[in-house]
Amino acid sequence: NQNSEKGFPMVISTWRHGIPANQGAMEILQDGGKAIDAVEFGVRIPEADPEVSSVGYGGWPDRDGHVTLDACIMDETGNCGSVSFLEDIMHPISVARLVMDNTPHVMLSGKGAQQFALENGFRKENLLTEKSEKKWREWLKKSEYKPIINIENHDTIGLLALDKKGNISGACTTSGLSWKLHGRVGDSPVIGA
Repeated sequence: NQNSEKGFPMVISTWRHGIPANQGAMEILQDGGKAIDAVEFGVRIPEADPEVSSVGYGGWPDRDGHVTLDACIMDETGNCGSVSFLEDIMHPISVARLVMDNTPHVMLSGKGAQQFALENGFRKENLLTEKSEKKWREWLKKSEYKPIINIENHDTIGLLALDKKGNISGACTTSGLSWKLHGRVGDSPVIGA
């Protein structure tokens, strides 16, 4: 079609765990869906994958053994929402989307973000998988905090989508740096960072 010649639709994301996210997002776009829906749907895939150690379920915990999550989302008009320091909720990106769509705020954090999620139908879930807990317990033996950021260990997925109408949206979701101090929030949920 005419838009295909312009490069629409298009999806791009970070790291290997972005490949399934890209595929999911592209399915939404190919069906004529909006970029904002595509980015949310796409990053929900690694958020729910217990084999991905840097995002959501299966994410490596902080030094106290808590999986804490950050996420942000933005549409083509600059509407945005984010959550930070969120515990026990599988899909922080969808909570961030609700912050954007249903509140006058941009960011909710910690217990307030969790309360908002629960009030909006999300359920509490233990996000610390056996694999992640084992890795954390190994780390505890020396408790050396020397985070290495590389292709095997990165703390986020960022996904951008351009829909058939040429509108762009973005999503970012993360469990943050492994073994971080409890309460640490990085740049991922900070709009503009």
